[in-house]
Amino acid sequence: MEEELKNFIKVWVLAIISISYCYYSSTKIKPGVFRLLSVLPVCALFLVLPLFFSSVHLSGIIAFFISFLANFKLILFSFNQGPLVPTPPSLTLFICFTCFPSNNTRENPKYKNHLPKWVFAFKLVIFDGLLYVYYQYYKTIPHPFVLWCLHSLHIYLEIEIVLMIVKVAVSIIFGCDLEPHCNEPYLATSLQDFWGRRWNLMVPEILRQAVYTPICGVVSKRKLNSELSLFLGFLVTFVVSGAVHELMLFYLTRELRTGEVTMFFVLHGVCTAAEVVVEKKFARRLWRMSTVLSRLLTVGFVVVTGGLWFFPRLIRKGMIEGLANEVLFVNNLTGLIRSGFLIDLS
Repeated sequence: MEEELKNFIKVWVLAIISISYCYYSSTKIKPGVFRLLSVLPVCALFLVLPLFFSSVHLSGIIAFFISFLANFKLILFSFNQGPLVPTPPSLTLFICFTCFPSNNTRENPKYKNHLPKWVFAFKLVIFDGLLYVYYQYYKTIPHPFVLWCLHSLHIYLEIEIVLMIVKVAVSIIFGCDLEPHCNEPYLATSLQDFWGRRWNLMVPEILRQAVYTPICGVVSKRKLNSELSLFLGFLVTFVVSGAVHELMLFYLTRELRTGEVTMFFVLHGVCTAAEVVVEKKFARRLWRMSTVLSRLLTVGFVVVTGGLWFFPRLIRKGMIEGLANEVLFVNNLTGLIRSGFLIDLS
């Protein structure tokens, strides 16, 4: 643990130095190929940083914030696009906007849904119970669908809690606020609602600018119909997302690309695109199902497909249990520290 924390500090020092170089050097270069060439060494370094860790949590945190968010934002910045444009007025804000789910756009309605604190406390209680289930009964749960539900709930709650901790830390260190990562994805009424407005909110914004819009622009120049343009835009965006997730899982599992995760995102890309095209073309003729049923079908589809193609790689390498064990270790460690502190006081 001590060595991991040392590596964590070293990695963030390297990241901050690299981003400072981009702020003071790359911003002076005209947007385009030359600015891109100036940030590519930084992007290459950021791809290596998660390999410094054996901890699932620390590797995942660096992979998401540095290898994914920072790299995509810097590449967009090279062409004068994305959350770093206009350039933040200070280095502190530039670092914050580069590495974290935070940007210059403060009026986006997707980021206005702040839940009461008691909801987060309730999620902590559920997560604590989930860890108990993992510890006591994980090996004896017979039905795969129950496991898929537990895995989905685990990943969702883990991300929410970790990002809340990061949000507090970033607020203290950098003085900037972070957008919420999710907007209650279990209330999604369609796949486009789930992926576009409820899950991982910063990622769709980045992929839209980096992948979807350019693809639709290329397709429209070939004078193809709007439905085909829409379909191809969604499909390519989800394929890129699948490739990025394959890389993220490589950092966690050290297992080379298997294609399962890409299949998951390709399937969701096809289904989401088909959903959007059908709704756009036949909006007036479609039968509207109840909100409750649409939520059950949407979340059920995500859970089942995740169980078939997303989670197997994590399960094979013991990553699901590894996440739970690391949290239990930290809980036990803080409990021992707290107990020692109380003994000293007495």
